[in-house]
Amino acid sequence: MATELTMLAWAALLGFVYIFAATAVVTRERGMKWNASARDAPTPPLSPLAGRLARAQANFLETFPFFAAAVVAVVVAGRGSDSTALAAQAYVWSRLVYLPLYALGVPYLRSLVWLVSLASIVVLLAALL
Repeated sequence: MATELTMLAWAALLGFVYIFAATAVVTRERGMKWNASARDAPTPPLSPLAGRLARAQANFLETFPFFAAAVVAVVVAGRGSDSTALAAQAYVWSRLVYLPLYALGVPYLRSLVWLVSLASIVVLLAALL
């Protein structure tokens, strides 16, 4: 199997880590009753940690579709190379590092890591053009 597809599988699993991290902290704060509810009632603001994890999750979900589409297109088009394999690996590793950086509230470095993940997507797309 192409390295790019293996990294896509790892990235999808990492997406669950993002979701579960945010959900676990929010549920701990608001309780199981809230988690099981329709969530129609207004809720108090999240704690800083829960808010950061929720934003990190949203950020992952914003970039993952572009990564997934680029990986699939590269593999289907037969445009895979050492560069695209490295880009796919860089995306996964940068997204792995991004979560704890965001959870801890680390500025600047977190943004740099996000730029690595974005540049990785650009490399994949460039292989198609």
